[in-house]
Amino acid sequence: MGQKVNPIIYRLGIHNDWQSLWAVGDKKQYKNFLLEDVKLRQFLRKRLQVAGIVGISIERLFNRMKITLFASRPGVVIGRGGKGLELLKNELYQRISIEAPEKNLEIKIEEVKNPDIEARFVAERVANQLERRMPHRRVMRKELERVMSAGALGVKIRLAGRIDGVKISRQEKFVVGKVPTSTIRADIDYAYVPALTRKGYVGVKVWIHKES
Repeated sequence: MGQKVNPIIYRLGIHNDWQSLWAVGDKKQYKNFLLEDVKLRQFLRKRLQVAGIVGISIERLFNRMKITLFASRPGVVIGRGGKGLELLKNELYQRISIEAPEKNLEIKIEEVKNPDIEARFVAERVANQLERRMPHRRVMRKELERVMSAGALGVKIRLAGRIDGVKISRQEKFVVGKVPTSTIRADIDYAYVPALTRKGYVGVKVWIHKES
């Protein structure tokens, strides 16, 4: 079960919470809100790539919206004197459907103190290095050591695709420590990030076992 189901969904209500927290009375609004959330996350991850965004939480209550950004470098988001945050708000006003967004949109930034045990952060870092054509085995060895040194109980990274530009796609798995994906009590963080290399597509999946 743990190998076939997204580990985060598998542990909802135990170690993890929903990334979008809202409800709608009209079923026709559901698809609009869902699509808007997807587009907002895509925009924020691309716009704030250098800030090390680990997670994005979106809450809606009546005509109000609250977006919480979990960043490893919050100073990059805020900018000097808060100018970066104000610029970000102005860009978001054009992308959300609530009335009077200047009054009803709240952006909260939380610092991630140990990003090296966050699966999303590690997966993006691996994908970045693969896109720069660094040897994948060297990248994996350094990342596994870094994650374990940061206090993780175990880490698993799986690459799938045209690794090192080979003609036939293949999979490679690297594991250190214990990653019990089928144990609900285990706090497992998971992320998937594509690496778009010159030779083709390489998928990067990361599982990190944290202390409960």
